[in-house]
Amino acid sequence: MVIKVFLASSSGSTAIKKKQQDVLGFLEALKVDYAPLDIACNEDNRMWMRENVPVEKKPTNGIPLPPQIFNEESYCGDYETFFDAKEDNAVYAFLGLPPPPGSKEAKEAYLENGPVENGTIVNGTDDAEDEENLEAEEENIDDDTLKREVPMEECNGDEHTEEVEAEVGGETGEEAAEEKVAEEKEAVEDTEESLENTAPVKEEEAQEEAEDEEAKGEDDQPVSEEEEEEVTEEAEQEEEDE
Repeated sequence: MVIKVFLASSSGSTAIKKKQQDVLGFLEALKVDYAPLDIACNEDNRMWMRENVPVEKKPTNGIPLPPQIFNEESYCGDYETFFDAKEDNAVYAFLGLPPPPGSKEAKEAYLENGPVENGTIVNGTDDAEDEENLEAEEENIDDDTLKREVPMEECNGDEHTEEVEAEVGGETGEEAAEEKVAEEKEAVEDTEESLENTAPVKEEEAQEEAEDEEAKGEDDQPVSEEEEEEVTEEAEQEEEDE
């Protein structure tokens, strides 16, 4: 395929010259093969261009102005349509050429219509098929996720975390519970032993207190007159004996 660009080499219009240079410069930048056809020096080129530009694309006076762009015999457009395609990043589609692999236009065309070959869609898919393919991919992803082996640490959850924390502290939860029970049992035994040691002491103290009270009670009993007389006589007899 050859891109034909009809232009006027000796045009007196500055605007037409600028448009022609813009088209040719952009095609060269894209490395697109093209053939410049001069209508100013070649009457056949001028007549062919005027005859092959579609009627609806001709200006009101019926004489199309350069630059006019063709892909072989197929009409592509004038400068205005070329400029719009360039702004939309769709120059290859405008020219009827397949975009080069890796180009931005190729990626956009593939996402929108599927693979493009020679300017036509190849094996394009509609929206329904795209949605079905996307759903199938999501299901496969979910299946792979479920099949993934879950580590035991994740399954045990908080239980595993508590066990690790207890081990870091130097003992497991079971050992800590056993140690606590042993401490409580030892405290009870100490209390019982203390009570056994203090019981005899308390009994002796109670017996001594009872004896003291008994003796005190005897001293406090009132003395009868006869007993006083006997005591007095015994005292006098002791003096006489002396």
